[in-house]
Amino acid sequence: MFELTALITYIAVVIGLFLIPGPAVLLVITRTVQGGRQAGIATGLGVATGDLIHTLGAALGLSAILMTSATAFNLVKWAGACYLVYLGVRAFMAKTSTYARADLPQVTPTQAFFQAVGAEVLNPKTAIFFLAFLPQFVHPQSGSSLLQFVVLGLIFSGLSAVYTSLISLSIRPLSRMIKGLARLRRWEGKIIGTLFMGLGLKIALQQR
Repeated sequence: MFELTALITYIAVVIGLFLIPGPAVLLVITRTVQGGRQAGIATGLGVATGDLIHTLGAALGLSAILMTSATAFNLVKWAGACYLVYLGVRAFMAKTSTYARADLPQVTPTQAFFQAVGAEVLNPKTAIFFLAFLPQFVHPQSGSSLLQFVVLGLIFSGLSAVYTSLISLSIRPLSRMIKGLARLRRWEGKIIGTLFMGLGLKIALQQR
């Protein structure tokens, strides 16, 4: 289906893209600090699942609607921005206990997963990225275009899951050190809430 050279090039480009920190990486780091390693890994899997959904959208031509329709783009953009801001406000408003630890809303790995899926799916720029990026590696003469899209999406999502999992595994020791500092623990909820609201504003301000 794919030539080996083209496949290697695709994987190399994807890895290079991962090395540029974006909202998804920040989301994984935030969840890892907040809920632990399992929540961080679940968030990464949620992001990867959202990317796979965008891949299917690109394959079926749904992403083209976001590229050609300003109304559709803005609706999805604002939905995603509001969702992230909502999560940020919840964390920011969490009360601080007498032990100087923010009483953050408990987030299970399952909740972290589905919240990450929602955040990634509701980012229209991600949809447009896949629409512009994946077709460069799809060649109708090599077989079913839909199947090629799916395979490329699975590769991208798989690499994304591995990358974010490694981030979660490496950031956990640092989070323990941070949580051990009383002054930082006092502001944990504010910091995490600000990060989420910042992600929401980033999406709200992005242009087509």
